[in-house]
Amino acid sequence: MALTKLNITTAEDGCVHLLQVTDTHLFADEQTGLLGVNTNASFQAVLNDIKNDNIRFDYILATGDLSQDHSKASYQRFAENIAQLQRPCVWLPGNHDMQANMQTLEQHGVLGAKQLISEHWQVLMLDTQVEGSPHGMMSQQQIDELKQALSEYPDKHVLIAMHHQAIPVGSKWLDQHNLKNASQFFEVIADFPNVRGVVFGHVHQNYEFQFDGVAFIATPSTCIQFLPLSANFALDHQQPGWRYLQLTPEGRIATRLRRLSERSFLPDPKSKGY
Repeated sequence: MALTKLNITTAEDGCVHLLQVTDTHLFADEQTGLLGVNTNASFQAVLNDIKNDNIRFDYILATGDLSQDHSKASYQRFAENIAQLQRPCVWLPGNHDMQANMQTLEQHGVLGAKQLISEHWQVLMLDTQVEGSPHGMMSQQQIDELKQALSEYPDKHVLIAMHHQAIPVGSKWLDQHNLKNASQFFEVIADFPNVRGVVFGHVHQNYEFQFDGVAFIATPSTCIQFLPLSANFALDHQQPGWRYLQLTPEGRIATRLRRLSERSFLPDPKSKGY
């Protein structure tokens, strides 16, 4: 079995320009909040700021936990909202998602492709979900599909997107919910030095680290943020964020993190978990 392909265009500058949004945690009821933050309102604020930015992007990566109540209505809301950006969007599931209902995304224009092919790059969208559990795991099928995709285009640079973190981010309570078979993942990519980066969500914070020549990059949530380097559950007062990625012909990943400038979305400080 192979990943579903999508041929994507290379810009005039030779680059692929991407936008990453993650962990929107939407509800069927647009008035419902998560730990004191209205997730629909924060997502809309993020989209408004993206529209007002002058940074180019041609494709959108939505890297999981798009819904909190995993209802069809919440996925429809995501699809209708992301359509405001007028760019193709692809998705992968997070631990809070229900894949059976995520097909609603494709019915409303969000693409199900998992292997994006350009002139110089391929972008792979990997499923690390263990339904009903907060941690991640790559199935044998996903591992086989990853090997196949990497072998198919040995001359293209590779960006991998997944939901869970494959390396520790330094927060004990979060790192227990990591990619449990990360060693298998690393065994696969060790044979492919053209893997340049891994982008992920799940940790609700900015994180950028180089490991064995690969850039590992986490992007903040569009709603609540987790306090970095915290042993126990803790919320941060940083604002919702998103990320731009520029993939250059020579294999470099240039990235710019953005956050809302106004402190409009502050979580309930009494929250003990979710």
